[in-house]
Amino acid sequence: MPKEGNCVVAQSGGPTAVINASLLGVIEEAMKQHPIRAIYGAKNGIIGLIDEELYDLRMEDPEELKLLKTTPSSALGSCRYQLKPFEHDEKDYIKIFNVFEAHNIRYFFYIGGNDSMDTADKLTRYAQKIGYDICIIGIPKTIDNDLVMTDHCPGFGSAAKYIATSVMEIARDAVVYPTNIVTIIEVMGRNAGWLAAASALASKDIGAPDLIYLPEVPFSIEKFLDDVRNIHKKTGKITIVVSEGIKDREGKYIADMSHKFGIDAFGHVQLGGAAFVLENIIREEVEKRVKSIQFNVLQRSAAHIMSKTDVEEAYMVGRMAVRYAVEGACGYMVAIKRDSDNPYSSSTELVELNKVANAEKLVPLAWISHDGNYVKEDALNYIQPLIEGEVEVKYEKGLPRYAKLRKIMVPKKVV
Repeated sequence: MPKEGNCVVAQSGGPTAVINASLLGVIEEAMKQHPIRAIYGAKNGIIGLIDEELYDLRMEDPEELKLLKTTPSSALGSCRYQLKPFEHDEKDYIKIFNVFEAHNIRYFFYIGGNDSMDTADKLTRYAQKIGYDICIIGIPKTIDNDLVMTDHCPGFGSAAKYIATSVMEIARDAVVYPTNIVTIIEVMGRNAGWLAAASALASKDIGAPDLIYLPEVPFSIEKFLDDVRNIHKKTGKITIVVSEGIKDREGKYIADMSHKFGIDAFGHVQLGGAAFVLENIIREEVEKRVKSIQFNVLQRSAAHIMSKTDVEEAYMVGRMAVRYAVEGACGYMVAIKRDSDNPYSSSTELVELNKVANAEKLVPLAWISHDGNYVKEDALNYIQPLIEGEVEVKYEKGLPRYAKLRKIMVPKKVV
């Protein structure tokens, strides 16, 4: 028998271009499910539950809600708050479950990455401990694509599409002049190099990037310089993509070497990422005309170039999370299962939260070139379907029209 009561959905971690599509999937499916009465959204992730700051999502304009599917970033707000183990500190758990009880919340959906799945798992186990009847389901989201037990993660496909497209455009810009130039592009990926690997899709268009470096392989500056010199002698123009998290054999991040390079006009040490460090090394050792580019937040919220596959799968996992919960599932994450590559198709399945929490999926070493400076065709075959399809975005006066929620607060009940 399905639980009758209210539901709450929250978003956590870094925003993506499609996390709001998952939110819309939750809202629209919850509206169809008779056991679910009120539909709440927690402000700023789990913090909204701790502070009892809830939005009444049934009060939103249905037309505005539809725009969530093509609106980037996290409409409910996000956080990077990590719950302590309840065995050591129950304070936050007591607050959260007081809110659950006061508002008769029987379904909780948490959209996020590794840490969010850990939070959902902790709340599931705490509910079991105190005997509170609630279904908690994790909904995957991360551009890093590093969640285990799922073929891939919503958010990755659109970020990969943005990166590959941007590399194509940057490489075309670099070849218009007869002079030599080295361009280094830094993308996100602290421990997993999926985003850097995605840049290789651009090679089918313009032969760039020439070199790709992932955190899965120890980075050697000497080897890097040899790679650059070899190509520089042949063409004079080089496009390089690096993950922000590349590190040497001792595990030291290359980005941490930035303090060695340069003092600004005010006498301050210039700090930068891995691309900044490599830019300075190349300028000293190989080529004076060199520039570094950091995509930074652009790669995670670029809704103007979303992957239709990514949007539809993000919506699908949100919708299926509600269905699974009403059917009685609890303590699971909705995973994406790749059913076919040609034509591409996918479906969902449930995986236990405790098998996902705090684990990382890295790019397989078998998919990285022997020299550690590129990826193999297997990686491209895996990524290609995830970037495909274009999304029709509503425009007003030449600019995208994104959702503008009213965000009506639910009166607090916890004393």
